[in-house]
Amino acid sequence: MQRALAVHPFQCFYTPRFDPKPYFYNSPKIHTLYPYSNSTSFSLSRELKVLAANKQQPHDIINSENRDDENELLHEKVVAAAADDDEMDLGWLPAFPHVLTASMSNFLFGYHIGVMNGPIVSIAKELGFEGNSFLEGLVVSIFIGGAFIGSIASGSLVDKLGYRRTFQIDTLPLILGAIVSAQAHSIEEMLLGRFLVGLGIGVNTVLVPIYISEVAPTKYRGSLGSSCQIGTCVGIIASLCLAIPSENDPHWWRTTLYIASVPGFILALGMQFSVESPRWLCKAGRLNEAKKAIRNIWGSSEVDKAIAEFGSVIKNDGSDLDSSWLELLEEPHSRVATIGGALFVLQQFAGINGVLYFSSLTFKDVGISSSALASLYVGLTNFAGALCALYLMDKQGRRRLLIGSYAGMALSMFLIVCAISFPLEGEISNNLSILGTILYIFTFAVGAGPVTGLIIPELSSSRMRGKIMGFSFSVHWVCNFLVGLFFLELVEKFGVAPVYGSFGVFSLMAAAFAYYFIVETKGRSLEEIEMSLNLNFEGKRNSE
Repeated sequence: MQRALAVHPFQCFYTPRFDPKPYFYNSPKIHTLYPYSNSTSFSLSRELKVLAANKQQPHDIINSENRDDENELLHEKVVAAAADDDEMDLGWLPAFPHVLTASMSNFLFGYHIGVMNGPIVSIAKELGFEGNSFLEGLVVSIFIGGAFIGSIASGSLVDKLGYRRTFQIDTLPLILGAIVSAQAHSIEEMLLGRFLVGLGIGVNTVLVPIYISEVAPTKYRGSLGSSCQIGTCVGIIASLCLAIPSENDPHWWRTTLYIASVPGFILALGMQFSVESPRWLCKAGRLNEAKKAIRNIWGSSEVDKAIAEFGSVIKNDGSDLDSSWLELLEEPHSRVATIGGALFVLQQFAGINGVLYFSSLTFKDVGISSSALASLYVGLTNFAGALCALYLMDKQGRRRLLIGSYAGMALSMFLIVCAISFPLEGEISNNLSILGTILYIFTFAVGAGPVTGLIIPELSSSRMRGKIMGFSFSVHWVCNFLVGLFFLELVEKFGVAPVYGSFGVFSLMAAAFAYYFIVETKGRSLEEIEMSLNLNFEGKRNSE
């Protein structure tokens, strides 16, 4: 079962001595980020927060002792406004309906992952390619090809059209693809339907984390961002439950594919009543609409402060809505894109798809013979981990969850390798394998799954957020395809234990990568994060 949670050469941020310091500039006058520190954060000075409200330049605030009385008064007003904001915090509830609507896209993603898992044999028999393993694999993998193209196209679409319209347009291939697949009477029609669905999923997997990060209140951005993973888990579970009748009815797969079109209609209708990203509205010059959106989802007290912060960032980035792919070669965008791509490479090579593939065999060894039931247990474990991520994301932070998640995944892999490699009693070996599998899936869902898609838009600049996410997810789909293509061949050649051992090594590498190169974004607005990164980069460039 395929699952994603998912070029021009960039300047490498490694040095011969493996020193992570080149990523950030070390200046005593500017708040800098220390990614190798245990207390890494985007902590901004009070003066820098005044900068956002007053649109000052960085050189105006370096010597804070020389501030005039007018700036001192403005500083006091900003501090007082921040205190009032804490008292008038509306919480996550106003933004939740909009986040829930966007998460319908993740439900569709999960549904289409699981919907082909059981009925593929019945589909192959009815459409005339039974026993042809290549065509059976192609029906599944062409979905990934469509998703790759969709992820590349998503950045340009959202820059021009905004999030709401892009979501609505993207429901067309999702709905048409589901209907074409359900009505297919030949392998060609089935491939066309699956490609269209993949195209829509590729766009949506990029859009949803960006949209949620831009409409969610800063305090709850991590928890609401976890709804992506939860939506995917619910979609997988729903598809597995709806596929149960296919064991007795060989034509039931058509019904399950027809059902897949329904969430697309719900998404298109729901987006008609959802807010547009206020950040995109500001970039488009639609300030009145942006203020209305902020008032609806964050409260009236946030309007002036948010508009001032957006204006500062837009002034720095430029007001042109269309960003260029060539800008990914420029600093600091190239570094964020490199980190985004590296995170997805490590996520996929840590073996989530391989573990899911073998999970049904692992459960069968302990007496669970039904592959559908085994997949359901996997889905429920995934869902439980996603719920934990929702609770922990804004309490423990993204960086800690990533490190802990990959460390847990590595431990899980080594448990399974021990169960396979050492002469243990049959029952002990099976129980150790099942424990390792469940622990792996759970720890993946707590951190590696939800955090990867959330932290990339948080680190990206407003101007390049769509392009960076599109590039990162295109890397995800390529790695997803490669793992699916070579996994079984590697298992046949080297055995399960060495392959799982390599998954454990990649998990340890991912934990180390998160420790050295990922900075904490918890509790910081997207504008604060962007200004911090820009100041660090400018300081580094000026020192050279």
